[in-house]
Amino acid sequence: MEHKEIKGRNIVLREQREEDAAFFAYWFKQPAIMFQCGFTEPTDLEKERKYINEYHRSGDSVWFTITDTDGSILGETGLLRMFPAWHCTDLTIIIPDPEKQNKGYGTEAIRLMLDMAFHEYDMNRVSIGVVGLNNDALRFYQKIGFKQEGVQEQGYFYNGEYSDFVMMRILRDEYVSGCTRKGDRPWKSE
Repeated sequence: MEHKEIKGRNIVLREQREEDAAFFAYWFKQPAIMFQCGFTEPTDLEKERKYINEYHRSGDSVWFTITDTDGSILGETGLLRMFPAWHCTDLTIIIPDPEKQNKGYGTEAIRLMLDMAFHEYDMNRVSIGVVGLNNDALRFYQKIGFKQEGVQEQGYFYNGEYSDFVMMRILRDEYVSGCTRKGDRPWKSE
């Protein structure tokens, strides 16, 4: 299932384009973002182009650039390591600019991605890994409905400091029961 664009109420998830690389090259080398995402070395424009053109087009993942309704880039999200035989996948999302956080964009993007994972790709389980020191992210995913299921003690190392790595997940029946109307899809796909 290929999507060029998924329109939400306040955001658009669209296929990634090579010109998006400049946005990601800037943000993904910022120390705070590197820490939150587990990046071990700074990126650059060429690396980000390669991610968009090669790595993000693999057969077991689907990636989107998140924009506002005016087309300004907010971040990226994706389903990766999709394993249809087990009905499992991992979720990733980053809205790196602190000025764009806490405005509902991330919540809407995750809801669109979960709806796609559970309804279109027939996944039963979506997981995400979170750096234990990233308390804002842990609270955010719990608010969405993710539950902590394990901790890799000191499983993350950044800038001379160890942190736990928290494994979280949400199951299809937990997500559906949290929706106001079962089967309601808050998006339009093109």
